[in-house]
Amino acid sequence: MIRTHRGRAGLMVEGDWLRRCGATTILIVAIAIGGCSSKKPGAGAGANGAGATGGVGQEGVGGSSLQQLQKGTLGSEGQGPLSDIHFDYNDFTVRAQDGEILKGNADWMQKNGNTRVQVEGHCDTRGSEEYNIALGAKRAQAAKDYLETLGIPANRVSTISYGKELPVCTEETDDCWQQNRRDHFAVTQ
Repeated sequence: MIRTHRGRAGLMVEGDWLRRCGATTILIVAIAIGGCSSKKPGAGAGANGAGATGGVGQEGVGGSSLQQLQKGTLGSEGQGPLSDIHFDYNDFTVRAQDGEILKGNADWMQKNGNTRVQVEGHCDTRGSEEYNIALGAKRAQAAKDYLETLGIPANRVSTISYGKELPVCTEETDDCWQQNRRDHFAVTQ
């Protein structure tokens, strides 16, 4: 075995690992990993039939940024019942104008008491992956904390950071970067 370098996936090894491990062993591991799901079909469906990760309340529009990317609708207007907020460069402070948006989101959540929301923190494309993941997490947490001060129970709001991985705009301009510095609110139940 010849060690080469550490990459994102860990230690890389030269050689014919498939020949040494055997195709049968790899097939067994792949089946074991793929066959371990215990989720039943339809599990996690809300009262209106939407899954636990879909944007509900608007006949299936919206959803998480990842779902929107998969559908080809990331960055489209009218993506669900809640509005996104935006941040200044290198900051995770909720701006005054975004406080009003969060109040509107909190009002909607109060009227729809059986829903849960995932706050997604996003960043522009500048900076390292690690830095942007941490900044996105702080942005999502700031919005969650703000919603809690407006009376939304903490157990109804979860957070995730996508860092710079799901930009809604890919141009290298200030306007584009501003669009990407956001918190997206995805209804999950």
